[in-house]
Amino acid sequence: METQKSSSLTHRKNAKITGVFFIAATLFAILGLKLYDPILQNTNYIAEAAGHSTQIILGAVSELILVCANIGTAIMLFPYLKKYNENLARGYYTFRLVEAITILIGVVSMLSLLSLSKTFNGDANAMLSIYQPAASIVNAIHYWTFIIGPLFMLGINTTIYSSVLYRSKLVPVKLAVLGITGAVLVFISAILVMFGMIPMMSAVQILFAMPIAVYEMVLAGWLIAKGFNLENAGNGF
Repeated sequence: METQKSSSLTHRKNAKITGVFFIAATLFAILGLKLYDPILQNTNYIAEAAGHSTQIILGAVSELILVCANIGTAIMLFPYLKKYNENLARGYYTFRLVEAITILIGVVSMLSLLSLSKTFNGDANAMLSIYQPAASIVNAIHYWTFIIGPLFMLGINTTIYSSVLYRSKLVPVKLAVLGITGAVLVFISAILVMFGMIPMMSAVQILFAMPIAVYEMVLAGWLIAKGFNLENAGNGF
């Protein structure tokens, strides 16, 4: 009896930690993107980014926290997904790590642009025509890492773990369905952006991404408040 109670407390703790990781991932993803405005929303970022050094570095730190939170969700969910389907659990874990690595590449590109801006401003004889090609390449790297990581890979790994949650009933079925729907939509938005059918950060792209953001926050709230529905889940839970 004591062992069962201890196990139940462990599962509740794990659920709360998982929920906190999901909240952190969503919040710091939004914060990091906003803090990058001096580069992403400024056509003259080579000259002006250096003047917003602290803000851009804070954006990078936010995304590093995002990476840690993403890996945290993978670590915490893996044992529960594995008990239902080990292959899907490994698939989720792998795609989550790929997403995290892609985001890290994006972080490096933003910090590289900041360094380039500082060099440009510190060079009395700097010519924009010399710096612009390098800056454009680095900026393009960030653009594509954003599409591949937080959109494309996110769509894949969310589809995987939400499908397992749906089948195992570890969370309410309707919640899992919302996750699958949101994942499919964000995946579609990534494809549409890649083929130039809609612009990045357009109203349509943001609309497609909203359901998955809502899902992650609701899922986080459920895990923190209710935990995993272990009594409803089959297959050894």
